[in-house]
Amino acid sequence: MNAQTDQADTPQVAASSTLALVHYLDTLGLLNRPRIETLTGLSLEALEDPDLRIPASTHYQLWDLAEQLTGDPGVGLHAGQVVDPERMGLVGHVFFNCDTLGEAVVQYVRLHRLINESVTLSFEQTPDQAILTWQPDHPDHYCRQDMDRTLAAALCRTRHFIHRGIEADWLEVAHPEPGYASEYRKLFGGPVIFGTGITRMAFSSQHLGHPIPHRNPYVYSAVLKQVNAVLARLQTRKSFSRKVRRLISRQMATDRIDADTLARQCHMSRQTLYRKLKKEGLSFHDLVEQVRQDKALRYVADDQYALGEIAFLLGFSELSAFSRAFKRWTGMAPAQFRANHQEGNE
Repeated sequence: MNAQTDQADTPQVAASSTLALVHYLDTLGLLNRPRIETLTGLSLEALEDPDLRIPASTHYQLWDLAEQLTGDPGVGLHAGQVVDPERMGLVGHVFFNCDTLGEAVVQYVRLHRLINESVTLSFEQTPDQAILTWQPDHPDHYCRQDMDRTLAAALCRTRHFIHRGIEADWLEVAHPEPGYASEYRKLFGGPVIFGTGITRMAFSSQHLGHPIPHRNPYVYSAVLKQVNAVLARLQTRKSFSRKVRRLISRQMATDRIDADTLARQCHMSRQTLYRKLKKEGLSFHDLVEQVRQDKALRYVADDQYALGEIAFLLGFSELSAFSRAFKRWTGMAPAQFRANHQEGNE
């Protein structure tokens, strides 16, 4: 990974997705509250905020933790099969209150960035098939467990709320074939190909006309209005915060992070910079920490740089200071985190 070109417009994930994972662990009796709160830097109560978003990298590290806690490599596939209407999030309520499955798919694609900004979802239709494609914006943003959960949830929720007979005509999965590959074929119905570098699921286009049985037009109208407002706020906020994060990222590897310098680069005073960030519920210190933590998790997991080099790239004066910060973020030392990550990818 090139530290000079790395951009810090850190993709975010809706906290409702993280909360669903936390709830799944809780139902298994495997919830480790201290480790989760240390990793996210948030209390479990804070995750209840419907407008909250967390870095995608943090969400993906929680999936690694879930696999460790459960001892289940297929934890994403299994979590995705749990259908709980109370934990679907706003986009889920839009989806299942549309008139037809076809309309629901269109809304799902349009609103997907509210769920996960690190993955682009697209939809195409042929005379015979409807095809959904999930493509991470960067290889670092791919998470096997989260993709498993996404695929399983999409199909199982559709079967539960719309039509039990829906099956995939075929499924292509970006990651290599795992030891639990036979479970995909049982769940999705059609043939499954692994290691394709991109994830696609096809089903008969005839299903697009299925009416959604228990749709409520009043709920649909109210929730869609709320979701559109959240989407508008997110798009407005991102245009400024991405710029600030990018500047922080560039400055981090070359010099001490300085708010006055960044404010001048944004053509404003430091006070104006602080005020604009405060309107978004952010502080300059929060942004610096988010960028530093996101880079640290990726650099340590990547195994491209020595730990001392990572400490330098992130602006720490010495390795011990970096190690203390990393343990505060994740609950473990960098060397232990790297070893666990490598074991998980073997």
